[in-house]
Amino acid sequence: MLFPAAPVVSPVPQAEAPRDCPLCPRLVRFREECRAEHPAWWNSPVPAFGDPDAWLAVVGMAPGKQGANRTGRPFTGDFAGELLYATLLKFGLATGTYRADPSDDIRLDGALILNAVKCLPPQNKPEPAEIATCRSYFEAALAQLPKVRVLVALGAIAHAAAARALGLRPSQAKFGHGSEAVAPDGRILLGTYHSSRYNQNTGRLTAPMFEDVFAQAMTHRDG
Repeated sequence: MLFPAAPVVSPVPQAEAPRDCPLCPRLVRFREECRAEHPAWWNSPVPAFGDPDAWLAVVGMAPGKQGANRTGRPFTGDFAGELLYATLLKFGLATGTYRADPSDDIRLDGALILNAVKCLPPQNKPEPAEIATCRSYFEAALAQLPKVRVLVALGAIAHAAAARALGLRPSQAKFGHGSEAVAPDGRILLGTYHSSRYNQNTGRLTAPMFEDVFAQAMTHRDG
């Protein structure tokens, strides 16, 4: 099968999963179904995107079917990315213009985006074993990012995965919008509701609420 070319250069290339990562059987089956249905899509583990010298890491749960699984770039091509990239631009963490296409000219400056699970899960719901399996890639990425001081986790699943990677017990890092926890090594974990269409349409998350968490992150920029 011919695959589309990699849409972005990962800031942590040594921590990326192979195109045909075999570790999670359910996700592999779903990947093959998507490749058969949409052969022009990315349909592979989605690489990280952003600045290799980032101080801020945005942590998502997993690729969306119409978003990153299709385009190959985190939060690109779906509703959730509209608010995320607009917010990064507003806080000077990105330059260029976001056009929901990996060929646009947006670049992250001081920030990067990682996913707790690198492959598309059915119904957008990764299973606990899949999150645990993919932790090796997530932790390897963080190990290559010594300048990251703050992590902003989008949603409870991403927050729990980031907390474990930082060595925090669940009792030390309870998720909530605007929650803040300090890891043993001093890194900061912030929580926000996910920028999903559902959360925005229901009013659970508004743009000002989302921006407040990034303003909170900015207060920790210089340690």
